[in-house]
Order: sequence, then C-alpha cells, then structure tokens
Amino acid sequence: MNAKRFKYKNVVVLGAGESGCGAAVLAKKHNINVFVSDNGLIKPAYKEVLSQYEIDFEEGGHTLERLVKADLAIKSPGIPDKVPVVENLKAAGIPIMDEIEYASWFTDATLIAITGSNGKTTTTLLTGHILRKAGLNLGIGGNVGSSFAMQVATEQFDYYVLEISSFQLDGIFDFRPAIAIILNITPDHLDRYDNNFQNYIESKFRLIQNQNEEDAFIFWADDLVIQQQLEKTTVKAKKYPFSLGPDKGLEGATMENKTIVFNINKIRSEMTLEQLALQGKHNTFNSLASGLAAKLIQIRKETIKQGLSDFQNIAHRLEFVANIHGVSYINDSKATNVNSTWYALESMDRPVIWIAGGIDKGNDYEQLMPMVEKKVKAIICLGTDNSKLYEAFGSAIKTFAEANSADEAVFLASNIARNNDIVLLSPACASFDLFENYEDRGNQFKEAVKKL
Repeated sequence: MNAKRFKYKNVVVLGAGESGCGAAVLAKKHNINVFVSDNGLIKPAYKEVLSQYEIDFEEGGHTLERLVKADLAIKSPGIPDKVPVVENLKAAGIPIMDEIEYASWFTDATLIAITGSNGKTTTTLLTGHILRKAGLNLGIGGNVGSSFAMQVATEQFDYYVLEISSFQLDGIFDFRPAIAIILNITPDHLDRYDNNFQNYIESKFRLIQNQNEEDAFIFWADDLVIQQQLEKTTVKAKKYPFSLGPDKGLEGATMENKTIVFNINKIRSEMTLEQLALQGKHNTFNSLASGLAAKLIQIRKETIKQGLSDFQNIAHRLEFVANIHGVSYINDSKATNVNSTWYALESMDRPVIWIAGGIDKGNDYEQLMPMVEKKVKAIICLGTDNSKLYEAFGSAIKTFAEANSADEAVFLASNIARNNDIVLLSPACASFDLFENYEDRGNQFKEAVKKL
C-alpha cells in the first residue's frame, strides 16, 4: 500500500456522483475527516450513501472558505480542471487527484487497467468475465460499474479490472497497474484538451508512467498514434503487442487466416474468429487484448476460450433492440465519438437510417464520409445544434430530418425505413444536450422502438 494513505487528515471531495461518493466512503472508513461538495444537486441515492456513513456534504454550490481548509482534494473526473473551484484549490496549494489514484493507495490487489478511445468498456467487462470464469476473487470498476474506491472500502478483492478514462488519468500520480492496456487512440474530448490531440495522447500514456520491469503493457501495434508515441516514450514494462497482422514470433497476440493466436513464453494457443462471442473487426481487437491479459495471469487456455466465446456484450453498444416490419433497430448510444460510429457503420450489412448528433466534442466527420456514402440512406439529427452534421454530409445524403427526442427520431426513422433496412442510433456525440447520459439516450431509444 502507498505510504501516503494516512498523510492527509482533512480530505474534500468535489462531486457527489459514483466516484465522489466512493472516495468519501473510503476516507471515512479509515477515520479520515472528509467533506463532500457538489455544485449541483446530489441524487437521492448518493445522499443516502453519504448519510449512511455520516459524511458531511453540501450541494448547490461550493463553500470555498471550508474547502481551502483541506489538505487534499479528490475531484470527480467530470469536473474540468479550469472551473473556479478547482483553480482556487490549486491557488491555495492543495493537491488535487482522482478517485482512482486515491483508492489505489489502500489496496495491494493486482490491478489491470484499460484505456483507449474506443472499446474500453467492452474489454474491461470481457476481461473481468474471463477472470471470474477462472474463479478469481475480482472487482470490476473505474469508469464502469461501481467506483474503485467504494469497492476498496467495502470489499476484499485480490484483483481489479478497471476501465480508466483520460479524465481519470489526468488525476493520477502514483497509480501503477500490473497490467496496462491501451486499445487505441483517436481524437476524442478535444474540447477538454485545448483542441490539441497531443495533449489527449499524453493523457492516455499516463497509464504506464509508473510501471516497472515486473509489469506488462498490452497495446495495439497497428495503431499509428500509439506507434509514434512509443518512439518518444520510455516504457519500463514488458511490451505485449496485439495485431491483426501475421505472427512475427513476438510475444503477444495476432490474427492469421481467421485464427487468433496468443504467444506467451513461447507457448502458442489458437482460437478461430467464428468462436468469438463478439464479432466485427473492432471486437477482435478487444478479444485479443482481453485474452492476452488473461494469459499473463496464467489463466488456462480452455477457460480463456470459453470466456471469449460465451460473453454477452454490454447494453448500448451495437445492441439489437427489435425487428419490426423487416426493419432492424440497433442501439449504439455508447458511440460518443466519430471513431466508435465508424466501427458501427462498418459492421452494418444493409442500408442504414443513421440517428446521429448531440454535443459535438470537436469532431472531424471527414473520416466517416466513405462509410456514410457506402452505407447510409438517411440521417436523423438528434441534437440541439445539428449544423456540423449538415455541413459534413449535406452533399452526400439527400434525406435529412431533425428530432428533439428519441420518440420523434424513431418515428421519423420508421417512416423512412423500408424492409431489410437498419435504423442505427450511433450518435458520435455526447448526450448531455437532450439526455442525462448515453444510457438515458439508449434507454429512451429502446422504449421508443417498443412503442412502434
């Protein structure tokens, strides 16, 4: 455990969501004075947790005079670094970190941490699925499920599989995973990184900054951005690349002749693509990464094969909803960036009515144009400002419509769709203009489909 864990006696937590409440409970369980401050209204479920553990909190604003008395601040990842309360704490000399960093101080469990612009939730859950199948005492959390800190506070797990976002990585300092996975890096959240892609790349690479020679680094070798960053980064951990190219005798994972091959310690194991539960090129990447992680923990090859073949995908990621009058409705609400939507369109094998839009995060839609021209027959814009979608695709797509709700979007799409078409919700944008989050957007889409 990190020696710093009891250095700070007065902790303030900014934000009372999943990560904030988890961090507060962890501090309280170790008899550390903790105060939670949220600029908005705290959800009743989280208020109940704070009350249960007798944790002081405020909502609807920050009392700066009280916050600056802390000797450590834990910031929820959704709070930008440049908001006044954060700037004021920095000016007061108070260290600010993420809940992921703080929680890691209080556990000796083996940490498997996964990041990437796309696929990290699926890969996290898939890796956890395989390890649980092997009987390991395991927690899954981070940017998915229960907060890491809450699990450290209330459970005694030997392993954690953690999805880590760039926002969380911005707030780590000593966090050291035994196995780190970077799936891919494509432009995303550039509004948070001063519209500088290099800043975002460096944020992702913070995942491996504290690893040493005993640790493992799994990465997609075919990703040009990762390749270029590796050329200027000192990597102490042992590298295990995965690739869709042929096996070059290196340790890692590859694909050859529709067969995936794992090669660890000169021991090869194989599995056909048809055996994978998750189909599509992007899901092959996810399966290669998860399989490698399981191999490094010495999970039996038969257990890995079984886990990769019977995993059920997460909700809101290319989730089949229904087939109505010959039209398939697919919920890919979790596609909040251009690259995710590219993979979704690539996997479609019939004409698509594409429901897109929301809060643009500095998107460059140009890379989608070949897929849109090839696959899409109509676009339904689901957002408050759809001007960039019109600008990007207005010359290629004749049928455009605008909707202000999931019900309206599904109704319009159903009128356009014909037998054998696909209605695909894959927004390529954040959801916060019309919805609470991507789950809310996806759930409203599914409910709208059920009403048809």
